Amino acid sequence: MFRVTTHLPHPPALAARDLVAFLERRAVASIEAVDDGTYRRSLRLLHGAGVLELTPGPDAVHCVLDLDDPRDEAEALEAARRILRLDADAEAIAARLGADPIIGALVRAAPGRRIPGHHDPFELAVRAVLGQQVSVEAAATLAARLVAAHGERVARPVHGVTHVFPTPAALAGLDPAELPMPQSRGRALVAVAGAGAMDPERLLELPGVGPWTASYVALRAFGDDDAFLPTDLGVRRGLEALGQDGAPRSAAMIAEDWRPLRGFAIAHLWAATGAAGVAGAATPPPRPSPRARA
Repeated sequence: MFRVTTHLPHPPALAARDLVAFLERRAVASIEAVDDGTYRRSLRLLHGAGVLELTPGPDAVHCVLDLDDPRDEAEALEAARRILRLDADAEAIAARLGADPIIGALVRAAPGRRIPGHHDPFELAVRAVLGQQVSVEAAATLAARLVAAHGERVARPVHGVTHVFPTPAALAGLDPAELPMPQSRGRALVAVAGAGAMDPERLLELPGVGPWTASYVALRAFGDDDAFLPTDLGVRRGLEALGQDGAPRSAAMIAEDWRPLRGFAIAHLWAATGAAGVAGAATPPPRPSPRARA
């Protein structure tokens, strides 16, 4: 085991502790753990596995890596930066959204607020499918069952992080009828596992995967700062808390004024109503198509 300890500087505006709180609500047992403000998770890397540990401080994030192979250090550090979105420019976000009549006050109060990124598009796509029209807690429970049944143990567990997420091959051969979820969602999960490339456009071609799932993956795994979730329940409640019509069509129209940073606007909408418990659930449309009904 190869250990690396370093500090990742960030501007004071970064709402790092809010990021950890977001990740804690969605933490999947055995691959993620949060303790005393420290976020830990396993990583599947090019030459082996690793465990990442992030503890935010006022000006930097204390980062510890436990790696099977030292050649994976750069990849693991990039994963850390992506998870916390350390590339995001809080000043530019505040300049673009801070004067908005709907969310401007929220942006000015917390210009560093953002939604965490994700290092593994496949894992996030599977978790997004599991999260379709269910609560955050239910999605995390389903993902934990997949990890327990099909994940691989890390060489050296760290504070409750014992496994890495299952590989696409491990999930592609599953029988949807035997998964603990509606069969339509099980079929979508198996389709994602067998699809190969996880880009959002490819996801939309799969049965049972709708725009919410593809946009969520684009936002978190591909760093699409303009991805928007008009059918998201947290978006709807956030807009309503701010005195706006939160219906999907209205939300999409309102969000046009937030381009090209609609993804950051979502973070402020979720914060507007303390929507951590509902953010990430799609609002079912009145007459869902077979593709949208996951």
